[in-house]
Amino acid sequence: MHVVPSICAFCGVGCGIGLRVQNDRVVGVEPQPGHPISQGQLCSKGWATSFAIEPANRLTEPLVKEHGRFRRASWDEALGRVAEALAIALDEAGPQGVGVISCARACNEDNYAAQKFARAVLGSHNIDHCARICHSPSVAGLAMTLGSGAMTNGIADIDEAELIMVIGADVSENHAMIGARMLRAQARGATLIVVDPRKTRLARLADIHLQLRLGSNIALLNGLLQIILANGWENHAFLAARCEDIQPLRRHLAGLSPERTSALTGIAVADLERVAYLFSHARTAFTAYGMGITQFQSGTNNVIAVSNLALACGQVGRPGTGINPLRGQNNVQGACDMGCLPNVYPGYQDAADAAVQAKFAAAWGRPAPEHPGLTSLGMTRAALDGELRALMIMGEEPVLTDPDQGHVARALTALDFLVVVELSLTETAKLADVVLPAASFAEKHGTFTNCERRVQRVRQAVQAPGMARCDWQILGELAARMGYPGMAWGDAEAVFEEMAGLTPIYSAMSYAALEQSYGLQWPCDAEHPQGSPLLHERGFPRGRARLLPVSQVEPDECPDADYPFALTTHRLHFHYGGGSMTRQSPLLERGTPAALLFMNPSDAVRLGLEEQQPVAVRSRRGSLETRVHLTDDVPPGVLAMPYHFREAPCNRLTNGAQDPLSKMPELKACAVAVQALSIGSSGGVHASL
Repeated sequence: MHVVPSICAFCGVGCGIGLRVQNDRVVGVEPQPGHPISQGQLCSKGWATSFAIEPANRLTEPLVKEHGRFRRASWDEALGRVAEALAIALDEAGPQGVGVISCARACNEDNYAAQKFARAVLGSHNIDHCARICHSPSVAGLAMTLGSGAMTNGIADIDEAELIMVIGADVSENHAMIGARMLRAQARGATLIVVDPRKTRLARLADIHLQLRLGSNIALLNGLLQIILANGWENHAFLAARCEDIQPLRRHLAGLSPERTSALTGIAVADLERVAYLFSHARTAFTAYGMGITQFQSGTNNVIAVSNLALACGQVGRPGTGINPLRGQNNVQGACDMGCLPNVYPGYQDAADAAVQAKFAAAWGRPAPEHPGLTSLGMTRAALDGELRALMIMGEEPVLTDPDQGHVARALTALDFLVVVELSLTETAKLADVVLPAASFAEKHGTFTNCERRVQRVRQAVQAPGMARCDWQILGELAARMGYPGMAWGDAEAVFEEMAGLTPIYSAMSYAALEQSYGLQWPCDAEHPQGSPLLHERGFPRGRARLLPVSQVEPDECPDADYPFALTTHRLHFHYGGGSMTRQSPLLERGTPAALLFMNPSDAVRLGLEEQQPVAVRSRRGSLETRVHLTDDVPPGVLAMPYHFREAPCNRLTNGAQDPLSKMPELKACAVAVQALSIGSSGGVHASL
């Protein structure tokens, strides 16, 4: 047995793991003792990594669908079919008729290849990935206020924080190593404040839990800032030196009062005043937030409101402070960095900028696409309208993770051609015309970029099972079949070198440099050859930071007589994403083996429901059956469901209303009704009368 150092492929924390290899098989996992993030620890998912890539559960050969059923095929036949179908779609509908959805679990090299394939081979900016439904408002909102949409500080800055504020993130469940670090900081004396409509585990352990009304994020953040400004607690020196005029925002908030904020949020005035005082007077305040901020139709404005609060108090640009979005998947930051978004090339270079277009046209030998690109949800609509004809999905599971599951499935079925590149036969892959087997992170060389902008090496530990290949290899051969030779890389390092040469924030990185000190944090360039753990220490990319007035926006769909409950979605400690990886592990499956509907006991009493009773949940978009779990984690009138379970996919219910700027769907709030079910004598479930 030998151990190959690598990086965990679950959440965005980026923990260091060692893959235990015996007889060309990953048989176990161990933590890296000296790793700066995980510090010799792993969460339950990290320890179960080997199950996620077990060859017995994997796709090992290409599959081609004929007469509604899959059959095995050679790579030559499968790629030939894909190339022909894409060429037909291009001929009939043009570059706007094709698209690519890349993968936030895949390496940077794979994602760079995906967006290059879309732009240089297909001639289309129709490239997106799951950041659209997790942190696209962070990219948009922080770019507007700071000029950069990434985590401003490092995870280690938690150790230097006098105060930690967590907003809309279940950190101990979803980013366990960060949650543990926050609790250690609290034990050393830091004040821990959690803002969340649910009583998460971290909220129960916090010094202060602000259990705000679902969807009232802007009202709360505006109210805290109004109290700070009214009392003169803002950081006058920081505002004068580093920010644009705060007066428009001050005037915007002048009509608020603590009493009005309390009425809008459900938080007592005394608690509002206490938190406002503590945050503004803390020497260092570390602000972290998650999808409880972003997954609303007001997601971008929610992020702007977080930024306003931190900027007004000068809690940016110093160790122990910062505005820190906690990214969901292991390489969602990297997929964004690589340009897997319709509006930017690698390194967030504006796709509409003529100079940027000329730069990439010269480098790739192909003209820049002429038309603006579609988001992933835009591609869904275009497929239903008959405008998008062919789509490649690489490692994503939109049938389970996108809002309004029925809408997504209808769109994928409406395509002339769907090709999916995957590890296993997911619900999305089942709808494909061709399925191509992918190599996992343990079977290839590459890099991941975690939530703190740290680029780290992953290394091939074993051979890919059967005929599985790396994504960049698949795309390179497809490109050659479609007449483009510019993706014939010899290895993953060659892909990285091409990307770094075109991406300023990665320009000083190389595989050799990344081997030192557990990777490098971007920007890493001639000015910062050792990387940048801290952003905005002396200035902001946009010059002075902006404080932008934003107003409370209620969820698109609120409870009413027909749908009396507000439903929100969340994740569980033992599962991840659509469950295609974690549900391969009997250890994790044992932790939470089935979907649950979290309900307050007072609501259950009113409906006559008992623990684990079967229920039907319906919204205006669909219905599902599950079992109820009674807990005061959720307040009366609010229900919560995890989205990991294909047997009860909560995104069959969720609302597709979108943030107008980032196109983020409102996954965190919709209206539902609940009906009790009973188990009949045959074992079937039916509605009780």
